[in-house]
Amino acid sequence: MIDKNISKNSFSPKESVKIVTDFLNNYQNTKVLNYLKEMHNADVADILQNLDPVLRLSLLNIISSRFDPEILTYLNDSLRDEVVETLDIKQLASNAKTLDIDDAVDLVEDLEETDQNTFLENLEETERSLIKEGLKYPEDSAGRLMQRKFVALDKTWNVGQAIDYLRSNKKELPEDFYDIFLIDNEHRVVGVVPLGRLMGSKRSINLDTIKNKETRVIDVNIDQEEVAYLFSKYGLVSAAVVNNSDRIIGSITVDDVVEVIEEEREEDMLKLGGVGQTDIYNAVIDTTKSRFSWLLVNLLTAVVASIVIGFFEASIEKVVALAILMPIVASMGGNAGTQTLTVAVRALAVKELTTSNALKIITKETFIGGINGIIFAIIISLVSMYWFQDLMLGIIIGLAMVLNLIVAGFAGTIIPLTLDKLKIDPALASGVILTTITDVFGFLSFLGLATLFLI
Repeated sequence: MIDKNISKNSFSPKESVKIVTDFLNNYQNTKVLNYLKEMHNADVADILQNLDPVLRLSLLNIISSRFDPEILTYLNDSLRDEVVETLDIKQLASNAKTLDIDDAVDLVEDLEETDQNTFLENLEETERSLIKEGLKYPEDSAGRLMQRKFVALDKTWNVGQAIDYLRSNKKELPEDFYDIFLIDNEHRVVGVVPLGRLMGSKRSINLDTIKNKETRVIDVNIDQEEVAYLFSKYGLVSAAVVNNSDRIIGSITVDDVVEVIEEEREEDMLKLGGVGQTDIYNAVIDTTKSRFSWLLVNLLTAVVASIVIGFFEASIEKVVALAILMPIVASMGGNAGTQTLTVAVRALAVKELTTSNALKIITKETFIGGINGIIFAIIISLVSMYWFQDLMLGIIIGLAMVLNLIVAGFAGTIIPLTLDKLKIDPALASGVILTTITDVFGFLSFLGLATLFLI
């Protein structure tokens, strides 16, 4: 039995799940509530995700009346839907008073239409209008990401006035903020004063004299990936969000951007793997459907490569060594191309690869492919000559290796660039196109040269 005085902070997530499981199995509901009482919502979400489904339902029934909606923001999408189905929407809305508006918008967006209406109807008018406003902005835009609470002061104020204002308006301030935005009479941002600089300055100093040298604002409609890029490039901690009239309407802080960076990284990783958006909590049929289309595309590309091999059926029958060696050429081309492709997709995402330097990068990657091709051509040629006692066979596979790695370096760069120009996500479609090219060209070059010089 676990001691009721044990501190939850002294356990790893795995141990916390074990403790809660033990409490639930022994019907110790009070101990469960006490254990979770001071726990961070992210840790509660971890426990929910790792519990057995039956025990998860038991836990939700125990904590439903005091369930903090912020927990939902830390859950996987499919599990979030499952949890919401077990909760009372009215109660959930009642508990949502402390939820940041950007998190509330994200939560409401994923609800069914009837649940959305119920949730909104049970909120205060101010919160309801802010959430409805947030839902009007495009998905994954700065408007969805921004917080509605921010600190904006008149540019003519001094430090003393600013400090007095902050002290007397605590309830209207955001829970966490790092910068104070200076605005003119039209509510346009004309400067940014870091909070630390404000607190370290004398009361008589004008805010305008201690503002940052540069002022960065973010358009409400730009994509969240662009927001993350701006924060990374300029080392921003927070930034004002402005509408089409350049009036400040919200702010974005670095903690929100960290989430975006993680989401984008995960999304690109999944797309490069050909699985799109998925997670381990999806039902078997849903996961099967999501992967089927990409597997079908890969099957079709494999058929194309097989057709190319079929053209050289007679050559393969005469020289069996060709069948043994030809996968090596295609495989090396595919791996080399994937290396280049990964670098290119990442460079596009962080804007290191642009139209202005595209030719230089393409030339560089093609040249690298050639150098690697020559090195590995020498290795595989010597191996093939020793293995099959055939000098010409070694020379042919060496030439095919050089040609395919050159093509791999070129294709690994030009494919994502082309897709990006066509407004197609390079991470989504580049892999299957690259594999097709390196497989087809690898088989074609090796078997073609063999047919010319051996048969």
